[in-house]
Amino acid sequence: MKIYQNILETIGNTPLIKLNKVCDELPCTILAKVETFNPGNSIKDRMAMKMISDAEKERKLNPGGTIIECTSGNTGMGLALIAAVKGYKCIFTTTDKQSSEKINLLKAFGAEVIVCPTNVESTDPRSYYSVAERLSKQIPNSFWCNQYDNLSNTEAHFESTGPEIWDQTDGTVTHMIVGVGTGGTVSGTGRYLKSKNPNIKIWGVDTYGSALKKYHETGILDPKEIYPYITEGIGEDIIPKNIDFAVIDHFEKVTDKDAALAARRLAREEGLLLGYSAGSALAGLIQLKDRLSKEDVVVIIFHDHGSRYVGKIFNDDWMREKGFID
Repeated sequence: MKIYQNILETIGNTPLIKLNKVCDELPCTILAKVETFNPGNSIKDRMAMKMISDAEKERKLNPGGTIIECTSGNTGMGLALIAAVKGYKCIFTTTDKQSSEKINLLKAFGAEVIVCPTNVESTDPRSYYSVAERLSKQIPNSFWCNQYDNLSNTEAHFESTGPEIWDQTDGTVTHMIVGVGTGGTVSGTGRYLKSKNPNIKIWGVDTYGSALKKYHETGILDPKEIYPYITEGIGEDIIPKNIDFAVIDHFEKVTDKDAALAARRLAREEGLLLGYSAGSALAGLIQLKDRLSKEDVVVIIFHDHGSRYVGKIFNDDWMREKGFID
């Protein structure tokens, strides 16, 4: 019988799907690595599994323990799946800008969710970083994953996402583009692909209000670059240890509006119901069309599912309220 022993064995080996209509103005082949096929409907399942496996091996997480993480939702979803199968408790901190769908989905898996203010610095004791760190010190037999600085994040993509893309394209991939948050996906996948072919271009997509693009170009963490934004899942006001800036050839910034509209196009024109970061990645790729030629094969990574955003970018009233549509 061809069966899986549990849901965790279905993580990875996601399909590569050619985009047709949304990229008709681009001269090259565009292939989407659609990570919604993971059981938690996002790419974060990969690194969640790696972080927990490594923590178990190093005895940082023991039977009956509590997993603690600061998350915008998707990493929490992957960790919640793992906790359900392995018998761990979960406490997640998140920000008040995240969609209610994400929070409710985490609770559906039995997780405790603590909502923290968005518009505070990461060092503020109220921030979702600080609250998670504090709880990990207060709760016995707990493990704070810290996806930003835990290098198991990057390794997960070096071990799985990168090899999958290389094999699925028969080594013909010339560019990879992806939204950047913790940096694990772009760094791990990019490092693997460049190890196979150093000429492959790795493009990261950032959002306005995030400091990553300027830091990549200048090495300066400029507080003037940091301000509230609507886009979820990408951008940072800190510099995570998982981001290997040497792997990234270029950062492209995308507005909240352009990302939302691009995500809606993917649903209506390609039948792909995807999240905000997918819209950011597509909009960023379109902005970079003049850098591409007919022979190029571009892989664009789509992180998560649009079901997390039905109250936002797929809600006409919300889109009108933000001024994104008439």
